[in-house]
Amino acid sequence: MSDADPATPVALFAGGGSGGHLSPALAVWERLRESTPSVRAIFACSERAIDARMLLAAETDFRPLPARPAALRPGGLVRFIDGFRRSRRQVRGWMRAEPIDVVLALGGFVAAPVVAAARDERVPVILLNLDDPPGRANRWIARRSDDVWSAIGLRGDPSFASRITGLPLRHCAVAGPERTAGVCRTQLGLAPDRLTLLVTGASQGAKSLNTLMEVIASRASKLLRGWQVLHLSGPRDETTLREHYAAAGIPARVIPFLDEMGLAWGAADVAISRAGANSVAEIVANAVPTLFLPYPYHRDQHQRNNARPLVDAAAARLETDRIEADANLTAIRPVLSEMLLSAPVRARLRRNLEALRGGDAAADVARGLLSRMRVAAGAASGD
Repeated sequence: MSDADPATPVALFAGGGSGGHLSPALAVWERLRESTPSVRAIFACSERAIDARMLLAAETDFRPLPARPAALRPGGLVRFIDGFRRSRRQVRGWMRAEPIDVVLALGGFVAAPVVAAARDERVPVILLNLDDPPGRANRWIARRSDDVWSAIGLRGDPSFASRITGLPLRHCAVAGPERTAGVCRTQLGLAPDRLTLLVTGASQGAKSLNTLMEVIASRASKLLRGWQVLHLSGPRDETTLREHYAAAGIPARVIPFLDEMGLAWGAADVAISRAGANSVAEIVANAVPTLFLPYPYHRDQHQRNNARPLVDAAAARLETDRIEADANLTAIRPVLSEMLLSAPVRARLRRNLEALRGGDAAADVARGLLSRMRVAAGAASGD
C-alpha cells in the first residue's frame, strides 16, 4: 500500500466527524513536523464533508472510514455495527501494509474501530480525551489504551487520565500580536475600526444561535447599534441571516465556515459561542470576552463543564440555550447588553482571560507522542 521508508516514524491520528476532533490532531501534527520533519502522519477520519475540507486544506494523508455514530434504533444500530467492522478491517490492512508506531485517538465514533484494530495488531494507543465528563466512546477506548491523557481537567473522575495536557491549538486558531483587530477585520471584509460581535456555533454552526440572531436583528437591533457582526453560520441559514442583518441595517459578514479561526477571534470584541473544548481553549488563547450558550442536547452537558472554569474565574458569561429564539433573547438580553455597552466590563473579562493562558499544549502532546514513537521503534528493532 505504501512505499514509505519503514524506518520513518509514523503516527496514526484517529478522530473525525467534526472540527472539534480534527483541530487538536492537526495542532499536534503541526508541532511534530516542526520538531521532527521526518515524522509521517496518517489521519483516519469520517466520510463527512467537514473532514475532507479541513484535512485537504492542511495537506494531510487522510483516509475516510465508513464508521457511523452509535444508535439505539435498529437501522442505526445495524449501520453502526457494519461501519465498525468494515473500519476495523480497513485499518488492520493499513497496519499490516506499513509500520505504524503509535495511534493518537481523539475520541468519538471514528476512533473506536481504529483503536480496536490497533489492539489486534499490537500498536500502542494513547487516548487524548477532550470532554468532561468523558463520553461512552472514550471510556470504551480508555480501557483499550496504553495511556490516557486529557485536554481538560476532569472534576468528576480525576483518575481517568494520567496527565492533563491542555487543549492543543493550531497556529491558525490564534491571532497573535502581529494580527491586530483592524488587520483581522480588514482581511475578513469588515470595517477595521468598528466594534465587532462574533457569533459562532463551531464547525457545524448552531441552529439556535442562528435563529437567536435573526430575532435580535428583527426585534432588538438597537442592541447592536455601533457594532458589526461576524457570523459563522455553518452550512445552514447563511442566506436568511444575511437578509435579516441587511433588513435591520446591521453591518454583517456571514460565513458558513472559517479555517483560520484566529482571524475571527482577532477581529472580535465580544463573542457568542458554543462551549466545545476547542472553542473554549481558543477563547482563552485569544482573550475574547464571551457569552457561552452550550449545546443543549448533550445528556451530560459537558459543554457547560468546559465553560465553567472561565465563568468561575470571572472571565466569561454563561447562559442556558433555551432553543426557542424568543426565550433565548429574553434570557440573555441583560448579560449581552452589559457586554456590548460597557467597555470596562469587556476589559475586565479580557484581563481575566489573559490570566488563564497556559503553555503550548500542542507542543507538549507532540513531545509525549514522539517519545512513545521512539520507544515503539526501539522495541520493534530490539534495541
